[in-house]
Amino acid sequence: MNIEHFRDYCLSKNFVEETFPFGEDTLVYKVMGKMFTLTSFSSPDRCNLKCDPDKSIELRSTYEAVKPGYHMNKKHWNTVHFNQDLSDKEILKLIDHSYELVVESLPKKLQNEFKAT
Repeated sequence: MNIEHFRDYCLSKNFVEETFPFGEDTLVYKVMGKMFTLTSFSSPDRCNLKCDPDKSIELRSTYEAVKPGYHMNKKHWNTVHFNQDLSDKEILKLIDHSYELVVESLPKKLQNEFKAT
């Protein structure tokens, strides 16, 4: 996985925008205004992804590439390192999981708008 592939995949999802709320170095991807992943130009070999807490524990114990979320709530976020023991296909699944968690947490009005497309 590289940052270009990561970026293209995130931006291919519905209602996703790329923002820079933490400065020019940090790419933040939001679905309908809610963050689901971020990465940085200075560390393009990893990203932070939202994750179900039980799944986080399992992933961290299974893969060296998955660590508690750097500068994030360690219960709900993982830092996923690219090009280690987690395949690109599995990373894409984790991006999907993060995206879906955020969509499910949106207010009903936004969920209805999301589902209407």
